[in-house]
Amino acid sequence: MRGYYFITDALLSLAGNLADVRTAVAAGVKIVQYRNKTNITRDMYEEALLLKSACGENAKFIINDRIDIALAVDADGAHIGLEDMPYAQARRLLGEGKIIGVTVHDLDEALEAEAAGADYLGLSPIFATGTKDDAGAPCGTGLISTIKANCRIPVVAIGGIDHSNVDEIVAAGADMVCAISAVVTKTDVAAAILEFKRRYSS
Repeated sequence: MRGYYFITDALLSLAGNLADVRTAVAAGVKIVQYRNKTNITRDMYEEALLLKSACGENAKFIINDRIDIALAVDADGAHIGLEDMPYAQARRLLGEGKIIGVTVHDLDEALEAEAAGADYLGLSPIFATGTKDDAGAPCGTGLISTIKANCRIPVVAIGGIDHSNVDEIVAAGADMVCAISAVVTKTDVAAAILEFKRRYSS
């Protein structure tokens, strides 16, 4: 895992989730997370099927929070937070072959998630963000380095990241970076993604 990690946001998107995912996959994104906090279950299920199809064999398709949706569409995995279904139950339902990422906010949570068996850590928020109402106080880039020094699994940095500060994220050692509003609010989503990817290849 290295580079740019794409997360949908229909409320911010100019083009819509399906168009964004198609663009992201065409731009070489290898992980797509479907995050939807507002739709009813039936609508989520139907949209998830479309997004999974758009990912095809080119990108892993991850569902945020909703283990039921992940199971229903046979997603590649799920991403859960500390207030979602406990990791052990999520793993029991999804099985050993699926990816499970866990959101963490400090070193203790990171160590606990790794010990439980998480495949990767979503460290949030690095900087102040308006994308997620309950994101909490920013932890800064120093925590990325601390977690990387103590954990073996990949770290995905998220929260308040854009092209002006992503180099700090890369320098701190994050394996992947997610920037939602810095991508889906742009008229050229592909160019925004490719710029993030470039920072990881330079």
